[in-house]
Amino acid sequence: MSLQPRPGLLDITPYKPGASAPEGAVKLSSNENALGCSPKAAEAYRMATQSLHLYPDGGATKLREAIAEAEGVDAARIVCGAGSDELLQLIGRGYLNPGDKVVQNEYGFLVYSLVAKQCGAELVSAKENAYRADVDTLLEAAGEDAKIVFLANPNNPTGTYIPESEVRRLREGLPEDTLLVLDSAYTEFVDAPDYASGMAMVDEFANTVVTRTFSKIHGLAGIRLGWMYGPSEIVDVIHRVRGPFNVNLPAIEAGTAAMGDREFLKLSKTHNDDWLAYFHQQLGGLGYDVTPSVCNFVLVHFSDTPGQTAQDAERFLAERGLVVRGLAPYKLANALRISIGEADANRRVVEALEAFKAQAA
Repeated sequence: MSLQPRPGLLDITPYKPGASAPEGAVKLSSNENALGCSPKAAEAYRMATQSLHLYPDGGATKLREAIAEAEGVDAARIVCGAGSDELLQLIGRGYLNPGDKVVQNEYGFLVYSLVAKQCGAELVSAKENAYRADVDTLLEAAGEDAKIVFLANPNNPTGTYIPESEVRRLREGLPEDTLLVLDSAYTEFVDAPDYASGMAMVDEFANTVVTRTFSKIHGLAGIRLGWMYGPSEIVDVIHRVRGPFNVNLPAIEAGTAAMGDREFLKLSKTHNDDWLAYFHQQLGGLGYDVTPSVCNFVLVHFSDTPGQTAQDAERFLAERGLVVRGLAPYKLANALRISIGEADANRRVVEALEAFKAQAA
């Protein structure tokens, strides 16, 4: 008899990242930082190559202290990981049992589904309102027995957010023993006055954690680095299920340098603000339905008409060296997610979609 994996694992569809760009093409499928990463982070990474024979600090102490200083929080309540993806999986490993209920919003990040299925838990998706998470439907879905509620705020792939008051209403409406995971991967891009990352809520409410990443505004997607801030009891559990050296030495050094480079963050934010507005204005002017985004990407909707669908547009863009993200796995088959790129790439996207609309008319 052949060796069999745990029941349910073979039903999981592995996560498919944004497509890579062939030589000469531009990749706009993974929401990477168009400006690269901080020069200080790159130099710290290079310097770390002189110490590759050494084990990293298993507690990532230097990095946690840099994060704590920048964010004004307690370093002891920070856990670092190989991207926020790993931390989401560690949360599942630490708290989910087969049959437990996990809740997400309708177009929530695909990793939440993977976390639930890997642990044998039941995933329930709550309907959104105009591509925004809806607290009422989340509370209804959670009921009295949800073990974990995942909320990406802002959300990927829609680019939308809900205000701090609504996040608080969600936490206050959930049972005290339901863990609320606020995935704030894109928080640095948002300056709306009614938005908050959720960090303060961790100090005010039990069973609430925030996950953050270095992959987006910091431009360090290639080294896989993220962090979580939570109550001491939950942090202790995550330490017990993570690997002893889950963050490598160059990542610790690069992340520490990145946290201190506020100028690079400012440049990245300014670039994104300018070109996000450009996409909304230009694509909206061409007649495309673009969901209002506060992130470093836009969600563009297409027609059901043959020759004018999202799949047709994706192929049209690819033929012109522009690789974007199709969203069929998110049940958004007639939409594309397009990352903010460098200036020339952004202009090429608009020109290509103008040509697509013209030839489809």
